[in-house]
Amino acid sequence: MNKMAIAGGIVVAAIIVSIAYGAVANPGGNDEKRADSDIWNFRFSGPEFHDISSHKFSNIPLERNIPYKFEFVPMGDSPERVEIQLRFEGRTDYSERFMLERELVDTGISKYYRYYYSGDKYFEISNQQCENKKTCEYDLYVQRFGNLKGSISISLIAIDRSI
Repeated sequence: MNKMAIAGGIVVAAIIVSIAYGAVANPGGNDEKRADSDIWNFRFSGPEFHDISSHKFSNIPLERNIPYKFEFVPMGDSPERVEIQLRFEGRTDYSERFMLERELVDTGISKYYRYYYSGDKYFEISNQQCENKKTCEYDLYVQRFGNLKGSISISLIAIDRSI
């Protein structure tokens, strides 16, 4: 038999085995689902935000008895403090001040700083806060302090309890 035909057969067999293994290892295809769901997000970046420290976002739908979390993507030049409030019908149901922190990471090969915001990022809307409704429309207020020229992304995530 021809050596090229044997080599070609081996390559084809290897491809078939790879495809079969991929189908078994990931039967759902590439539809990777994230357990948590994004409710709201915004990126403060660019000259249009340099002189404005207070921001209001309206009609943020929040369900009762669902845990939520704020997530941040800060840089070294991000605002030093960020205050967030959630208000419903004039009442403040959540308020927190987040401070920009930095942590030195030493991998043994290199050193760098990791930036994060400290503060209580988790909350839940109770039955008393959102009465007689499953979902209430909240106003979200963001106040930035110090270094308003620095960028920051903020997200509000609904946490899936099933995981």
